[in-house]
Amino acid sequence: MRRLAELVLTVYWLRMIEPSAAADLHSDPPLALRYSVPQILTCRQLIVVTTKDWNDVNASVRVLERAGTGHPWREVGNPVPGVIGRRGFAWGVGLHGTGETGAPRKKEGDQRSPAGVFRLYAVFGMASPDRIGFLRFPYVQVTSTTQAIDDPHSRYYNRIVDRAAIKHPDWSSSESMLRVGGRYRFGVMIEHNWSKIPGFGSCIFLHVWGHERGGTAGCTAMSSAALMHLLYRLDTEKNPLIVQLPLPEYDRLKQAWDLPVISPQ
Repeated sequence: MRRLAELVLTVYWLRMIEPSAAADLHSDPPLALRYSVPQILTCRQLIVVTTKDWNDVNASVRVLERAGTGHPWREVGNPVPGVIGRRGFAWGVGLHGTGETGAPRKKEGDQRSPAGVFRLYAVFGMASPDRIGFLRFPYVQVTSTTQAIDDPHSRYYNRIVDRAAIKHPDWSSSESMLRVGGRYRFGVMIEHNWSKIPGFGSCIFLHVWGHERGGTAGCTAMSSAALMHLLYRLDTEKNPLIVQLPLPEYDRLKQAWDLPVISPQ
């Protein structure tokens, strides 16, 4: 059983660092919002992050679950406070498409968090795999050689990689995930811009907030207790998704996307 677990972790690690053939420095997806997100229909676990408007930094984070398709959603616990990018939300690239005209669009370095509907890739943390037996989700251990690549010209753009496993690094910009003040001691990778379109934003996580509460560089952050509670519930068999939207947009798209009713902000 232990060897099987190690094999599964290795497969996920290789999948994470494998360059994507979809990366094209000249690609620019058309601005389009899908008015149906079929993946929500089969989702039984949903993380909902909402703000008052596009430019608000303060967020409410909820976890909802349901027994199956067509069953009612229920909130697990109470909403918890969080923060998003210092400049608020902007449409990201995800299961919802790319967004709409008249609203901001996520770009590399804009200090906005991606709005939309996204899959979750894996949990990451400093703990060794044998110490996180409670997890029901893929896990990647952060070490001194783990780096988040934000160079749009790199074939590893928008991935976290093991620098020691790459013979010929091709990036000029990255972040060491072990030297960020403890914010990355554990968290979740969000599949935003997962096809790695250069310049449309990279390395978006759920992570622990630091002493500053004025917003992040583009991730969603919350207290360590709130994030740990989320990790205990996260279950790959429930096809979990994350929805991040200003509350007026959430209400506008709720029926079309089959989103659950949530309590007021």
